[in-house]
Amino acid sequence: MPGIDLLLETTARLRAPDGCPWDREQTHRTICDCLVEEVAELVQAIDRNDDANLREELGDLLFHVAMHAQMAAEAGKFTFDDVAREVNEKMVRRHPHVFGDGAKLGTADAVVTQWEQIKLKEKGAQKPAVFKELPPSLNAILTAREVWKQIRKKQLDAGATVDVAKVDALSAGLDEAEAGRQLFTLIAACRDAGIDPDSALRRQTASVVAEAELRATRA
Repeated sequence: MPGIDLLLETTARLRAPDGCPWDREQTHRTICDCLVEEVAELVQAIDRNDDANLREELGDLLFHVAMHAQMAAEAGKFTFDDVAREVNEKMVRRHPHVFGDGAKLGTADAVVTQWEQIKLKEKGAQKPAVFKELPPSLNAILTAREVWKQIRKKQLDAGATVDVAKVDALSAGLDEAEAGRQLFTLIAACRDAGIDPDSALRRQTASVVAEAELRATRA
């Protein structure tokens, strides 16, 4: 029996009336913290180039997908097969340059641009938002990164909230090790100054978004 079928069978057995009391009590919401923890452990395995642990953590994450799908199936909403088919159809649909008769794309940037155009059409949006909606649970650093990515891509003006010249100067020749040193130094300084770096970054990012959106609507 294929491994995925074994996993789905085991997950269903755990959730059965005579299965595991803990697994039977869980809901989509109650295992959210476990899901976040598993993703963090997966990222750690990737950072450490630990292939054995990577395989294990991918399995743990896959179990969470199976668990959520099993709970949804029990409620008559959807199944694991529905999840797999839907994401497969999306990947095929959003890669017409590979699976369809779309023009061949030669760069990753061209692929991303096409992906976003197809996604916008699928969602039925009449007018593109200045910033795409980001999940509120995304941490402050990833949120700031995504906001800056949109500013660069759409050539938005965030006014005095961002010193673009300073960003350009800092990014020139910057590598991962030096970026890590500078980030750690700034976070350490925030701690000594009694500043919560997460809150400071979150609020600054919100200011950047607000200013960029305001300027975009006036343009």
